[in-house]
Amino acid sequence: MQSFEQVTGTVAPLDRANVDTDQIIPKQFLKSIRRTGFGDNLFDGWRYLDEGDMGMTQNERRINHEFVLNEPRYQGAQVLLARDNFGCGSSREHAVWALLEYGFRAVLAPSFADIFFNNCFKNGLLPVVLPAQEIDRLFELATGPQPLELTVDLHKNEVRHAQGKSLGFSLDSHRREKMLQGLDDISLSLVHADEIKAFEAKHRQRQPWNFGQH
Repeated sequence: MQSFEQVTGTVAPLDRANVDTDQIIPKQFLKSIRRTGFGDNLFDGWRYLDEGDMGMTQNERRINHEFVLNEPRYQGAQVLLARDNFGCGSSREHAVWALLEYGFRAVLAPSFADIFFNNCFKNGLLPVVLPAQEIDRLFELATGPQPLELTVDLHKNEVRHAQGKSLGFSLDSHRREKMLQGLDDISLSLVHADEIKAFEAKHRQRQPWNFGQH
């Protein structure tokens, strides 16, 4: 997966609590067995005025110009600002894939649903928990006259914005190192590939009957 060290980008403010994974990526788009192809349908029920299906292009859709992600000022945003319990609902990993493919690298919220939170670290999307009052202030700035640009720095465990305010956040050290190095659960195991191979060779010598050897 892609490593995460630092990202600086525009903030898109999604001012809704309890956003569930079916709202992030609706069920009709879960037919693909690949990890790609979901970005165009992120928040599909809110971004469009018609019901889409797999294979439909954006040119075939009716755009909801009232939805925040369709506003010109938030195009290309890399940081999503959200409210409480973001990512609740079903455990679909596609929700994280859709956010990443759309272009988001970090999500800031007062709280996340547990399974979604864990899925983020398996795919390189950084979920940042900040106090509710700080999230409120960021919403004020992000919806102000000018778009808000933030830097999310994983080396320093802090969020910085142009007004000079730095907000620290805490993160489990193991997860932090995995994100910095771009290691998912599989690649983390492969770091020890030589040791695994050495163990397998010794095991084969000790118990050859398990391997069809006599």
